[in-house]
Amino acid sequence: MDIEAIRKGKNVQLPGANLEDEDFSKLDLTGINLSGANLVGVNFSSSKLERARLDGANLLGSQLLGTDLRANLLGANLMQADLSGADLRGSNLRGANLMGAKLSQASFAGAFLSGANLMSVNLQGVDLRSADLRGVNLSGANLQGANLSGADLQGALLQEANLEEADLRNANLAGANLTGANLLCAELEGTNLAGVNFTGACLVGTINSDQ
Repeated sequence: MDIEAIRKGKNVQLPGANLEDEDFSKLDLTGINLSGANLVGVNFSSSKLERARLDGANLLGSQLLGTDLRANLLGANLMQADLSGADLRGSNLRGANLMGAKLSQASFAGAFLSGANLMSVNLQGVDLRSADLRGVNLSGANLQGANLSGADLQGALLQEANLEEADLRNANLAGANLTGANLLCAELEGTNLAGVNFTGACLVGTINSDQ
């Protein structure tokens, strides 16, 4: 495989390729097809992967700092990947595994994360506005100060999650499990709380909560 051709943007159809530990940082890889590829430990930091196909790709431990990841990541493995400052607005992350990922200052506004695994992930202050989070696993996640306004969290798993001072205005939490969650001073104005399980949850100081 001609790695230099990839770096020059000439070889963009590489489904299933084995590119483990390669360095593709600071490159324009717009529209590249890496579906199902082995991308373990690959460095994509500061690269442009807009409209890229990364569905089913294995990105375990990959470096994606400041990367434009407005891409198709359906079912991708992003465990322990570093997505700090990455742009994931509108990305398809349905069923993706993000356990252990670093997500500081990443933007997931309008992203599709239904069925994704974000268990125990640190999402403090992260932008999740209008994101599709239906059925997502956020158990034990740190969402302190996160912006979840307008997000769809129907049936989401949020047991023991930290939602202190989170913005949940106009979000849909219908049927979500918030057992033991911390919602101290969270904003719940206009939030759909139908059928939510608040057993053992902290609701002190919540704004406009009917609970």
